[in-house]
Amino acid sequence: MDFSIKSADSKNSLATIKTDCILVGVYEDKKLTSEAAELDNQGIISNALKNGDIDGKPGSSLLLREPAVAGSRRILLVGLGKKPEISEKDFRQSVDAAIKSLSQTTVAHLLIALPLNNISGRDVSWSIYSVLSAFHALLYRSDALKSQKGPSSKIQKVAFYIPSSEVTNAKKALAQAKAITDGMSLTQDLGNLAANICTPTYLAKQARHLARKYKFDIEVLDKKQIEALKMGSFLSVAKGSDEPPKFIVLKHMNGKSKEAPVVLVGKGITFDSGGISLKPGASMDEMKFDMCGAASVLGTFKAIGELNLKQNIIGIIPACENMPSGRANKPGDIVTSMSGQTIEILNTDAEGRLILCDALTYAEKFHPETVIDIATLTGSCIVALGHYNSGLFTRLDEAHDKLANDLIAAAKSSNDPVWRMPIEDAYQEQLKSNFADMANIGGQPAGCVTAACFLERFTKKYTWAHLDIAGTAWKSGTAKGATGRPVPLLCTWLINREK
Repeated sequence: MDFSIKSADSKNSLATIKTDCILVGVYEDKKLTSEAAELDNQGIISNALKNGDIDGKPGSSLLLREPAVAGSRRILLVGLGKKPEISEKDFRQSVDAAIKSLSQTTVAHLLIALPLNNISGRDVSWSIYSVLSAFHALLYRSDALKSQKGPSSKIQKVAFYIPSSEVTNAKKALAQAKAITDGMSLTQDLGNLAANICTPTYLAKQARHLARKYKFDIEVLDKKQIEALKMGSFLSVAKGSDEPPKFIVLKHMNGKSKEAPVVLVGKGITFDSGGISLKPGASMDEMKFDMCGAASVLGTFKAIGELNLKQNIIGIIPACENMPSGRANKPGDIVTSMSGQTIEILNTDAEGRLILCDALTYAEKFHPETVIDIATLTGSCIVALGHYNSGLFTRLDEAHDKLANDLIAAAKSSNDPVWRMPIEDAYQEQLKSNFADMANIGGQPAGCVTAACFLERFTKKYTWAHLDIAGTAWKSGTAKGATGRPVPLLCTWLINREK
């Protein structure tokens, strides 16, 4: 779908723009937006309000066919709620309703003429992002491997009608929003693939494709190279599978030469059976989504490449399967991590932290400014936060408080919410082992917290945050599929660093 900006000036009045459909808004008090009033020269819109054909409530819509407006076959009216300012919730609801209505029509070219600068507490940039994310959410398709595809939207081109004073900012916002949603699409595509297709080798292939397209540096380490680095924790998880492990490192070094990089670390378990601590059979197919942390790093790098951000950013993906076999980890086994710390494996289904801890140690070599790991780590996080907020974990000090606040701000503006969870020394007690430096689980109480506390032991040399996306990376049931989160959060946070 092609998106563009049209300047609202004398050369581009709504009455003269040629398009299949113009989207305008009306309010609950039966008042027209300025854009709707511009089209109402023969009273067709105001008459629809007076007749009660549309009430202006958020989410209400009315398609007017063949109006007497030059160059336009249809006008779609959408309710925006109450004046003077539109709430975020009402705006999103209205945009969703408009897209759903249009997706059932033959409209190919759409002009959006909504009051994008009249959303409470938000600017035109936020409004444009919200519209693109709504298009993405409602029109993304996951039937790539089906022999027969379902019906698709006919919409091909979408233009935003923007006041001339806002055009420069709007074009920048549109480029950013398009990059974010393209990154989400890649993340969803990878997450939705079956595990027999999306293997560690396949993830490495996709990373190489991104590197070629966007001129990233890339290294893909194989088993022998991983062994040479003494990543005993990571390799212990991989050894139960016939699929070879891959350790993927992408580098976008477009900042100042001596600028410390940001490092994004994504959990890449391409299928998680639980290992010897085998998961129940019900819904085990969804464990193909256990690489959504890795997929989000690749999706974020796609957006980074499209925007060519002026930063040094490194992506690290430890990728393998967690399978039961005669070679697999057993409960009670002890392994030595790259850091030299020993780990007693009390549960082989707590494997994500075992591959991440070596990746977090590897990140030290880059002397990073900040490291963020992204992982579908714990069912406990779903119990704590459900499927709305991702879990955000950091240490409690000035530097980490700033990082947490910056991430929370990015989460709010990108509609990709997080909730900050505690990391305190008291929880570390649950990870004590009689036989090794630590256990890989701390029992049922506060399971997502103790998982984060485990990772925290490997991050002492830099500022770090952990995102547990177990509840937000995919949906189950009839809507089963990857969500593309937290690509919007990560991209927005990176974009904000350049402001």
